[in-house]
Amino acid sequence: MKKTITQPIIWLLILIIFTATACKKLEENPSSVIVGSQFFKTQSDAISSVNAVYSSLNSDPNGDFPLYGRQLNLLVENASDNQIFSPSNTNPDVRALGVSTYIPSNSRIQKVWQQLYFGINKANIAIDNVPNVSADTVLKNRLVREARFIRGLLYFNLIRLYGDVPLVLHEPKSVNIEDLLVKRSATATVYQQIIADLTEATSLPKSYGSADLGRATSGAAHALLAKVYVTQKLWPNALVQLNTVINGGYGYALFPNYRDVFQKATKNGIEHIFSVQFESNLGAKNVVQNLSQSFTSFNTGTFPIDVPANKSVYELFSAADTRRETTFYDSVYNAATGKYVVFKNAYTPYFNKFVDYTLTPLNTQAQSGVNYPVIRYADILLLYAEVINNINGPDAEAYDAINKVRARAKIADLTPGLSADAFRDSVFLERRKEFIQEGHRWFDLVRQGGTVYVDALKKIPEKSAVSSKNILFPIPQTERELNTLLTQNPGYN
Repeated sequence: MKKTITQPIIWLLILIIFTATACKKLEENPSSVIVGSQFFKTQSDAISSVNAVYSSLNSDPNGDFPLYGRQLNLLVENASDNQIFSPSNTNPDVRALGVSTYIPSNSRIQKVWQQLYFGINKANIAIDNVPNVSADTVLKNRLVREARFIRGLLYFNLIRLYGDVPLVLHEPKSVNIEDLLVKRSATATVYQQIIADLTEATSLPKSYGSADLGRATSGAAHALLAKVYVTQKLWPNALVQLNTVINGGYGYALFPNYRDVFQKATKNGIEHIFSVQFESNLGAKNVVQNLSQSFTSFNTGTFPIDVPANKSVYELFSAADTRRETTFYDSVYNAATGKYVVFKNAYTPYFNKFVDYTLTPLNTQAQSGVNYPVIRYADILLLYAEVINNINGPDAEAYDAINKVRARAKIADLTPGLSADAFRDSVFLERRKEFIQEGHRWFDLVRQGGTVYVDALKKIPEKSAVSSKNILFPIPQTERELNTLLTQNPGYN
């Protein structure tokens, strides 16, 4: 099978080829270079390699913003109907995402592609090599399944964002550039691999001790499988997985207080099925990164970096809905003047999630220890309501699932008697309010099919350029220049 090509990998290989050619008369003694066959020897090596797979979720090899908590949100929140760009943001590529005018050369679209494949390459290296180390077999099997879970997650993101993508399942071995070129694989083929990876990961432990908090569990694998099946509209398959998560003895539940979902003191709690870890002393050995979506300019009172599309997003919430005050803030403290700058009657409130209130001063969010929730129990309940509705219509179980989420938000139960279509719309509205800035909205709009995505964005004047081509992002132009086998998505040529 041929291997893939992404920019970081290909330039590294070009450097290797150049170095080998330039130094061909020298005696080869690479004692200062660690290659796979040298590194994968011990149990510690195996653990370190899988920890590196986790680190691809919250760090960037070039020191850029991480995939989760920043880069992915630029695509699936900024390019949704939840927000546009910040008035203070001068990056033309970020602004283009906010107004649906992005093109194949957009650097943020390319960065997400590269980060996803960077993580996949790390996972492939671990999957290929961990079985060969001298270590306990049970541990090795667990580590491989963890890597397969993350590979499944990353491919799930890739295929939803870009459509057909190169499917690469092993680390590159050749330094021949032509051997690294690979075509886009059909969506169905990539989904088969995602399901295979996640099915294998369902054999992971149900939980871990304190030293390994943050690692993927069997519950996380079942939950992600459910999301894969929902995206494919395979409702009975999704129902099996959802029932396992809900009734499988995992102990998942909603936090009584919505704000606790996003606090450092309660992270990896009862609602968190899988989260990207943002503190270095946890089992997944992840690094500290800036996760705040709102407080970059907190101490000056200037515009924060991410802004809702318009005030109507804020107005989706009733005054009684406790999610509103957690999701938004309407004033900030200006350290220079000692006064609060009030935004309540201005263009729009600002996002308030992911602020680590244990920090002093609050504007030092680069040291935040707040995690980024990828899958939480509220997601499972709302997916359960959606799936039941698609199979049986809005029966009592479907109402019970959505009303559990509404009850936590302190709003009234959804009244029985809705049609299947009206109930479905209620579920997606609940998802929008529940998961703002958590990387769901663009996916939720697109997977509804038809013109739902385009119609939603057309309601926002700044996004009038949106069209049906935007249900996929373009294949990054630089990647196509490096790999001539990559075709472009419709409408972007």
